[in-house]
Order: sequence, then C-alpha cells, then structure tokens
Amino acid sequence: MERPVIDSGWLPPDCRDLRSLADDPGDAILRAEAYAVAEENRAVRDRLRELNTLEEEQQDGRGVSRRRFVVGAAATVTALATTQFVSTRASFAATPGGTLIHVFLFGGMDGLSLIEPSAAADVAVLNDVRENPLRIPTAADLKLSPGPGAASTFNLSTAFAPLQPYLAANELAFIPGVSDPRLSRSHFQATDACNLGGLPADTGGRGFLDSLIDALGPGTAFRSVGIGTTLPRSLVGTNGALALSSVGSLSLRGDARFQGPTAEAIRGLFTGINHPLEDSVAAGLDALATAQQLAAVEYAPAAGVNYTPGREVNDPRGVGRSFFELARLIKGGANVRVATIGMGGYDTHEDQGTATNGYLYNRLRELAAALRAFFDDLGPQRQDVTVMVSTEFGRRVAQNGGGTDHGHGSVVTVLSGKPVASSLLGNWGGLQQLDNGDVREFNNLFDVFGSIMKGRFELTDAEVARVFPSRTFTPMPVFAT
Repeated sequence: MERPVIDSGWLPPDCRDLRSLADDPGDAILRAEAYAVAEENRAVRDRLRELNTLEEEQQDGRGVSRRRFVVGAAATVTALATTQFVSTRASFAATPGGTLIHVFLFGGMDGLSLIEPSAAADVAVLNDVRENPLRIPTAADLKLSPGPGAASTFNLSTAFAPLQPYLAANELAFIPGVSDPRLSRSHFQATDACNLGGLPADTGGRGFLDSLIDALGPGTAFRSVGIGTTLPRSLVGTNGALALSSVGSLSLRGDARFQGPTAEAIRGLFTGINHPLEDSVAAGLDALATAQQLAAVEYAPAAGVNYTPGREVNDPRGVGRSFFELARLIKGGANVRVATIGMGGYDTHEDQGTATNGYLYNRLRELAAALRAFFDDLGPQRQDVTVMVSTEFGRRVAQNGGGTDHGHGSVVTVLSGKPVASSLLGNWGGLQQLDNGDVREFNNLFDVFGSIMKGRFELTDAEVARVFPSRTFTPMPVFAT
C-alpha cells in the first residue's frame, strides 16, 4: 500500500512522509497539525514584530504612515479575537476597597409591592387605588425605620423575610421614590439610561460601572465581571470586562488535552514583543488560568447554604446560580471589584398576584433567597461586599385589573456587609402628590448609585461626579459612620 504524503509546507523541512512522524497514523496527524500551528504562530509573532517596527519608525518620523500601521494592527487584532482573550490594561496587583455588585431587575419592579409606606395619609391613598390583596401586611420584624430626624416608616414584603437577620444587623436598607427626569416609561430607553448613567449623548455610550473602574484603578482581569452570556451595557467601555455564565465557561476551545500547552505557547508567542497586545494576552491568560484552577475543584458553599432551593445546586436556572458563581470567584481570590447580575420577569401588567403569594411575590422571594444564600456563603468576607438592586422604573400607584402599569419612582435595595445608616434611606414626601399617577422622584437614581459607590470604595465627590456626566452629584448618607 502506498503511504500517504502531504505537502511539505505542513511538515518539518527534513520530513516529507507523514507516517515517519509516528507509528500510529492518528498521532502522526496530530504531530503534523501541531507543527503547522507552531509555524502559523511564528508567522503571527513575526507580523507583530514588524508592526512594532513600523510604529517606532512612524514615531521617529521615518516615513511610515499612521494609516499603514493601523491597518496592519487591526488585521492582527481581528485574527486574535478568535482566541477569546480579554483586552485589558489592568495590572495584576489586588487592590483594596471591596466589591460592588449591581443586580438589575428587568421589566420595572413594582416598588410598592416590596416596601409600602405606613403613614396614615399614604395608607389612605393606597386604600383608594389598590385592592387589599396587593397590600403588604404589617410584620413586627419587617418594619423599616428611617434615620434620625425622619418620621416615615415602611412595611417590608414578607417575600424578603429570608433577609430578616441582615435587616436586624443593619446590613439591609431600602431607598424609595428613586428615579431620574431622563427616564421614560419605555423599557428600552429607561434600561439604557440606567446602565449608562445618563443618556447616550451624555455618556458616549459608555456604561457607568466601566467609568467607575477608572476611579478604582488597576486590578486583575476579573476586576469587572458580568454574570451572563452577554456583557451588560453598564460594563461596556474601555476597561475590558468579562462576561461569564459560569467560572468553567472561560476556556480555550478545542481538545482539552492541548489546552495547557496551547496557552503556554501563546504566552511565549506574545511575550517580549513590546506591543500593547502583550499586556492584553497576558491578562487573558491569567484570567484563563484562574478560572481553570477554580473550575478544577467542585465548589462547595458554606454549610447549610442552598442557592437554588428546590433545584439541584448546578441547575443553571434562576438568579441563585449567578450568585453561586460570584461567591466562587470572590472566595477563590479572583479580586472582583465590580460585578453585575440580571434578573428578568418584573413587567407585571397582569397576573401580578397578591402581597403574600403569586407571580411577583415568588420572584421577590427567589431574589431574597439568593441574596441570603450569597451573604451566608461569604461569611466574614461579606464585610467587603455591597449589593445594590435596582430596576428601570417603578409601576403606577393605581392598580389596573390584576396588575400595575409602567410608572416612575421605584426602590433601590442595598445589602451590605458594611453597615448601613438605617433600614430606610433617602427622602420620602408621601403619596399625596403624585407625578401623573406615579410615585414621585424623591431621590435621584444616580445620586443613589454614586453615594453607594462613594461609601463602598471611599471615593471623593469629584471621582463620583466623573462617573455620571452632565449632572451635578449630590451625595446622600448610606453607610453608618
């Protein structure tokens, strides 16, 4: 039988016969492929060195045009995109200040179904426009009390009863009447503005959490992480955030047997090339190594912690799984500074349910259970973690059949291992004067976000103001002094 011969361009110069590479045909093919990949990598490295030379010549005024260099660099970067590496300018020193997690509730959560004012005048308004099944019952251990000098009190939905220990420990707070004049009743427009920190024209399309990373300084490749299959708008920008559905999802494609050698080959390929891509690839490979190290060991939450009640712990459904992955990163030492989680299903025009049962109650109960599991799992490490939960807008005060329609002022929830000033934060002016049937804006959304960021990371007012362009930042007390 005639032995197979392949093009010598795919084999070492001294070998023209595929079979001479190994006795087993399969091994011979793998060795030939490895040689071909090495040759291809060598060509890419040579191209990067050429680009570096071109850049130096251009800077020295030796006649190479910026256009020629940029076109060449763009072609190389496009080729590298298939390797899943993260482009980041971060160094790898851990930075102090803790972690901020933004949970976004898509659909417009009905704030009055989460916390309800108990002042007689507010109760009178609600009695006129909401049926009793939607009203939050009074529970002695689920009352929210404002700080000194304020008289308003609120009742908390029993859906959040799992968080009662953290309410009692001054680690849980709520801010009512939160909105911004630039938010409409359009899901798309309001969600976009909430994640950008303003209108696209004001922000240049950059997410507010990516702008926050500028103030926090360098960190690991995991310093900003979106838990999910796509990067949220709030993390879009210049700082190279990661989007992960799970820790194990960050990996090189292809046969697992060759992932380690491939990563090392790429690291060598992009080391010592004196080009910005060197840092980018190093960041991506370090993130890859951390993820693989964490994924290699089955994560076991703290004793008694169940992120997905009624489901298997590895069930990808539900917000609990997202918190499971975040705990894995934080406890694993990935040095997460900013992270996001999304939870949908809050557009309750109909079949909203009652204050103690039904669709919305069950969504809130699932969220509360996940938050409780997360903080229980973190244990003492929760002192360095703050979670803020928001939505694009609230619902109208008046009930419409079995649900509520798009409104304005909503609620921001703060769960923080750094103690809060009181369980009820911000201003509240009551329901006697509504905003075209909606809860009025008593607390600006971006002042709330900014004040939480300022307290969590000990930022200056000027640093926070740069995160939210085209408006004046007015801080408000959030954390205990």
